[in-house]
Amino acid sequence: MSVSVRDALRMAALYLVLSLLWLLLSEQVLGTFVDDPQTLVRGRHASACLWVVVSAGLIFVSRARLLNFMGIGAQLRREDRERLRMAAAVFDSTLEGVLVTGRDGVIVHVNRAFMRITGYQHDEVLGQRPSKFKSGRHGAEFYQGIYSALSKKDEWSGEIWNRRKSGEIYPQWQTIRAIRDDAGIVSHYVAVFSDISAIKHSERELAYLAHHDPLTDLPNRLLFNDRVEQAISLAKGNKRGCALLLLDLDHFQSINDGLGHTIGDQLLKLVGGRLRDILGSAGTLARLGGDEFAVLLENCQQVGQAAVLAQRVIDQMKEPFAFDEHRLFISASIGISLFPADAQSAEQLLRNADSALFKAKNNGGRACYALYTEELTAHAQHRVETAGELRRALEQEELQVFFQPVHDLSTRRMVGVEALVRWEHPQRGLVSPAEFIPIAERTGMIAEIDAWVLRQACGQMMRWQAQGRALEFVAVNISSRLFGHRELYEQVAAVLHATGMDPALLELEVTESAIMEEPEVALEQLHRLRGLGLRLAIDDFGTGYSSLLRLKLLPVQKLKIDQGFVAGLPTDEDDIAIVRVIIALAHSMNMQVHAEGIEQAEQANLLLEQHCQLGQGYWFGRPVPSEQLRWD
Repeated sequence: MSVSVRDALRMAALYLVLSLLWLLLSEQVLGTFVDDPQTLVRGRHASACLWVVVSAGLIFVSRARLLNFMGIGAQLRREDRERLRMAAAVFDSTLEGVLVTGRDGVIVHVNRAFMRITGYQHDEVLGQRPSKFKSGRHGAEFYQGIYSALSKKDEWSGEIWNRRKSGEIYPQWQTIRAIRDDAGIVSHYVAVFSDISAIKHSERELAYLAHHDPLTDLPNRLLFNDRVEQAISLAKGNKRGCALLLLDLDHFQSINDGLGHTIGDQLLKLVGGRLRDILGSAGTLARLGGDEFAVLLENCQQVGQAAVLAQRVIDQMKEPFAFDEHRLFISASIGISLFPADAQSAEQLLRNADSALFKAKNNGGRACYALYTEELTAHAQHRVETAGELRRALEQEELQVFFQPVHDLSTRRMVGVEALVRWEHPQRGLVSPAEFIPIAERTGMIAEIDAWVLRQACGQMMRWQAQGRALEFVAVNISSRLFGHRELYEQVAAVLHATGMDPALLELEVTESAIMEEPEVALEQLHRLRGLGLRLAIDDFGTGYSSLLRLKLLPVQKLKIDQGFVAGLPTDEDDIAIVRVIIALAHSMNMQVHAEGIEQAEQANLLLEQHCQLGQGYWFGRPVPSEQLRWD
């Protein structure tokens, strides 16, 4: 019986009791205070009327209360039904699978998401047990842990692998709860789960990306270091050796700068594929970053094995890479370090290979390999220290621009100067360019240095002009790094505008090798620079294997004979023949000829006899600061 009905019955009982008390009281009161019978009759009549009124009121109130309670009960029943309908809708439309079992573990209900995820229909699982979906990946201890948690906490959550109707095993994140009745006895179990296959797939992808290069799909530095450490550990246990080959593409930056990073990336993918083909299953190949690759050779007992592979890689890299409309040629330099001869740890092995690589790149023509030696460690440490000091020198203005005079060979008059960078170290004094320029090129600082020298040289030229010092030009060297930058044109134009210098007074010198690396890009760059009205010269001519067909298309006004050919004059017949050919070639193309490295009067005289117009070298004057330049 509901609470509201009991309240109504209590009200009716109270009404009867009050009615009887009313009758008794009315009789006694009237009999006590009224002696006249007629008056008593009239009193009883009035009492009866009052009783009827009071009774009617009590009955009305009681009935109203009873109906009100019954209405609330109906309202409550309607709300319960509404809540049940809402719960059923949520149960059936949720994206998580839901499975309900009785206390005996028999399935009594599943929702639509359960059927979608597992592939089973409603009538295929009712009356079955959840063990129907076991994957076989979990042992008895796993399930005992679930039962233990349910008995202690009424709940278990965790990752579990189950099997779909198709037989596919898949991962779930599942929560199981025990449902107890009013007596506290378990009546049902409810399992709610979601398919986490997509999450697992994403985790595998992230783990792959964390250990592989996304461009080439090769192991990255992190995974490679781990494999090197494992290889060294095995080699120590088995008393074997292993080798590490560090490979760097020569002049790759010029491809990125000239053709764009998209072409550069495509080339790196092709290089990675070619290296895979060369290496096969002989070792581990990785891309460490940029254009740097590494090869780990396990069970490599002799340096000869590593050297043979290095040479094969170098030879194969010389073959052209063709894709889209491009046909690119590139070479590679390799440094080799051995365990246990050169290093005892993965870090040391990689560091020593890097030192050997630096040696290979500075051997001249590149496209070669070098073996690590103990002397390279000191050189590498010195190189790192010098690079840091050079960066500081740029920031603290320790660099200086020296000027070397250029003379007209026929009049012996100074007609121009070449701007050359020098480094005045606060402790070491004047540092040789042969020491810091290669380091600046390797670290990329050379482009920043070139731009700084250009600004300083143009500024100094304007000061000389203001002093009435008549010079026809100031020559500035442009490294291949800066020449490969497409923004070189904007940089030069900005310097000319800032200083107000006549472009005809500026001569930019570009090495023959820089032009021949990417002839099409170089041709475009030179034409744009020539459009500014400045002069262009090819430096170190005769050392870069120029194509005469391309040479005649270049908008240059001067060829500079490399000092290596001038040094043998006037006695070396081969040098004399080469100088004659270069001068004749320049004249046939209406170019000036400028000889470098003149140290003797005999050299200057022979060059003049061969109609070389300009010359510079110690015989005319050494590079000096601007204030020490002689004008007589």
